[in-house]
Amino acid sequence: MLGSLSMSDNKPAEDVDVTKEWRATHGQQSAATRLRVFAAISWLIAIGTEVAGIVLLRQHKFDHGNLALLIGLLVVIAIFAIAGSLMWKAANRHDPARESDTVKFFVQNQLGAIITVIAFLPLVVLIFMDKDMDPKNKKIAGGIGVVLAAAATFIGIDFNPPSVEQYTQDMNQCAAQIKAGQPTTACSPEVADQAKAIAQDSATVADATKDAAHPAGQDVVYWIAPENGAKKSSTPHVFHICQGVSPLNGKAVNHGSVTQAYAENATRITKQIPMEQKQCGFSGAK
Repeated sequence: MLGSLSMSDNKPAEDVDVTKEWRATHGQQSAATRLRVFAAISWLIAIGTEVAGIVLLRQHKFDHGNLALLIGLLVVIAIFAIAGSLMWKAANRHDPARESDTVKFFVQNQLGAIITVIAFLPLVVLIFMDKDMDPKNKKIAGGIGVVLAAAATFIGIDFNPPSVEQYTQDMNQCAAQIKAGQPTTACSPEVADQAKAIAQDSATVADATKDAAHPAGQDVVYWIAPENGAKKSSTPHVFHICQGVSPLNGKAVNHGSVTQAYAENATRITKQIPMEQKQCGFSGAK
């Protein structure tokens, strides 16, 4: 049951009772898309500035002067590269990748650092390779470029990237805390709404299944078994409060806790609770 989950951050993921896989809401997806668009624009400006710097360098504009302009271009690249990275990381908090998809997970979370290297490296290399530039200016501009590139790349790295798997674990811990009336230390903004929905379903089922033998209700529901012996249904199913309800007649039925129902993609609680209470003989109907 949800209430029996450990709240330890060090508890392995496989020990967490996953009732439902976390999915970004429409609002979270919209926010992530908006941030990613702005991040892409920022990165394009950074790379465009780099291209401008390379063109000017090839035109020998920095051979004997214009050091301030070259440094200014490097600073502009850093500003927009960092801005893009911060917006991209914020987008990933709204709509993370799956850790199980190793390549996508790495690229999506470290894209800021990758783009920053692309925005700096060619220009910085060309500065150091330019044989016509004043040696002192080359040393100053190249040194500043290296420092800015290193700082911007460091900021672009996500050292603690979010994942769907982590949000799923957090969501269920949050639901457990809500159900148990404990401090909601696991309820980050990204998972709180969905965790509340899980806890609400559990509370609704408990309230609907009260009888003389179970005055506090039960955590047992019934749902159509996944097709062809699969572990999880391909489409969401409804779960019910007993096996004798009309929608389950003649169907292969599984039963278990709300937790187990969600795990098999039976994620929608019946909308006919009063009718099902009568069919199932529960006394909780109001």
